Amino acid sequence: MPFAEYKLLKKEGRAKRGRFITPHGTIETPVFMNVGTVGAIKGAVSTEDLERIGTQVELSNTYHLHVRPGDKLIKEMGGLHHFMSWNKPILTDSGGFQVFSLAGIRKIKEEGVTFRSHIDGHKIFMGPEESMQIQSNLASTIAMAFDECPPSKAEREYVVKSVERTTRWLERCKKEMDRLNGLEDTINKKQILFGINQGAVYPDIRIEHAKRIAEMDLEGYAIGGLAVGESHEEMYYILDETVPYLPDNKPTYLMGVGTPINILEAVDRGVDFFDCVYPSRNGRHAHVYTNHGKINLMNSKYEKDDLPIEEGCGCPACRRYSRAYIRHLLKAKEMLGMRLCVTHNLYFYNHLMEEIRDALDQGRFAEYKAAKVRDLSEND
Repeated sequence: MPFAEYKLLKKEGRAKRGRFITPHGTIETPVFMNVGTVGAIKGAVSTEDLERIGTQVELSNTYHLHVRPGDKLIKEMGGLHHFMSWNKPILTDSGGFQVFSLAGIRKIKEEGVTFRSHIDGHKIFMGPEESMQIQSNLASTIAMAFDECPPSKAEREYVVKSVERTTRWLERCKKEMDRLNGLEDTINKKQILFGINQGAVYPDIRIEHAKRIAEMDLEGYAIGGLAVGESHEEMYYILDETVPYLPDNKPTYLMGVGTPINILEAVDRGVDFFDCVYPSRNGRHAHVYTNHGKINLMNSKYEKDDLPIEEGCGCPACRRYSRAYIRHLLKAKEMLGMRLCVTHNLYFYNHLMEEIRDALDQGRFAEYKAAKVRDLSEND
């Protein structure tokens, strides 16, 4: 029996307007998931802030929480929802991407991957079963399958073997999650598993893998291994080729993407789940999003600017503070400046998704997208 239900409410072209009902609440899609890698959004953003700006889903990382403070400790504390005081859905990334991006020296075998912690260098082994066990301890709503994320420009022969192994790992993840959900001491016995499509920039490998994992009838499907070095045009081409082979009646998640324009283009191609560190990372460096492009508050022209970051914006920063004041905080290295910028950017992304959903509801997404892409292309 499935633990979640995806309702496809409307389509415009390939763009999907959906509703994903989970054990921790309903997610209206398309949705942007705010990235709180270690159980917190970088930039001193609190759970109350996330609630205030309309966050539907928080995303945390299996690998990072495993090395600090430890998934077993979090289980003792009642799971990640209780630990971080968040009562809406949480998605946990499997740790696969971090294993392959952070670990300088690693050894990949059929069983899994041996590597060293980026914190203290101690040896760690992680495979499908270990990733599922950690995510079960975290008790997230949605757990991602453990996969290998090959470089987008990797040799074809390597990618073929890597994708075959990722498929075998997905089968093991599914089996282990079923086992864990049946244990008496499991906190969330209705944890949901999403599979991940890989294949670098080879459309035929992507398509074949999409067909294979679609047969497993999972609760959702992600497209991984993009936005890791290929051009935006290459990414859009892979989405054009791959998404039609993933189930239309399940969520489609594009991992680690992206800019507001990336999101609009991906929605147009049938994607309805997104996550990216851009809003928080850019906010911490004084780059803030507006409906007329991104601006850099460190520019001297904002020194005496009494306007909010964006007029008409309903975020906590724009309702109360000026560009001049926030710029002063950033120059003085006061944490409040960073916090206000990150809060604004996360609000902007969540509000963008709300606008996208409204446009789809009203059957005017194509018109909305064209105007939005034009406006967002303006520069500071």
